[in-house]
Amino acid sequence: MKAHYGYKNGSGDFFIVIDTDRCNGCDDCVQACPQNVLELIENEFDIEGDKMAAVKDNHRKKLKYSCGPCKPIAHTKKIPCVQACKKEAITHSW
Repeated sequence: MKAHYGYKNGSGDFFIVIDTDRCNGCDDCVQACPQNVLELIENEFDIEGDKMAAVKDNHRKKLKYSCGPCKPIAHTKKIPCVQACKKEAITHSW
């Protein structure tokens, strides 16, 4: 299952998508995020009850701005949280 965290407004869709089937709760993306946007939570989609990455509540309605400092990096390489995820469980929609 893919969990979408973010919002949509007149200027676009701003979502971080976590593939709950791929995310193993390793914490690499949380540590790599310079803006402290991500956290680990209980994976309610996993019958084994493992952890998964998620966007913190206070960032969900302002991802365009919270993740903004990392966006210029995307022109030359992957954004830090995406690059840190060995399971390729994280994507950004913009």
